[in-house]
Amino acid sequence: LQRMLSIAVEVDRSPTCSSRKIADDIFLFILNIPLRSQREALLTTMESQLLRCRLLELLFDHSCDVPTTSSMSLDKILYFLSHSSVLPQFQDETATWQRWDEMLQYLSLLLMSYQSHFPLAEHLRSSLSDRMDLIVQKAKPRLQDSDDISHLDVQLKMSNFISRMQEALGQPLPPQIQEKLYMLQ
Repeated sequence: LQRMLSIAVEVDRSPTCSSRKIADDIFLFILNIPLRSQREALLTTMESQLLRCRLLELLFDHSCDVPTTSSMSLDKILYFLSHSSVLPQFQDETATWQRWDEMLQYLSLLLMSYQSHFPLAEHLRSSLSDRMDLIVQKAKPRLQDSDDISHLDVQLKMSNFISRMQEALGQPLPPQIQEKLYMLQ
């Protein structure tokens, strides 16, 4: 399945458009996956970083009270950190801290997916054959303004997020969550 999805993203003249179409089509199926382990298995084994990034973006857009229309960027990831909540569909018998832990896991995965395809972001908008020409020409991708974030921005958003999580949990953060917060920051 993962190989087929990866190929499906690449066969179109625009991998970005393909990944958006595919993600839109399979997003509801991901929302209906009952177990965290199954959701994580699907998302972590995804071969197409572009498709994974788009699916996680949809997931976080869905979890925000006020979704943002900005394009994927580091600033948008900070927006998700500030505005997303634990998805109601994923609230089963697991403890509240485990649902927050899952959310942190997906934020980290989104950041890694975005960072891994960002250096080629401009190239990924091109077809596979055109992309090879751009790489051979050593064309540099353009930075987005929304990727220029400061350490202070990150610290403020993380502090706000930690306060929100501690309020929701009503107890000190478990070590697993503290470790994921540190890694994410």
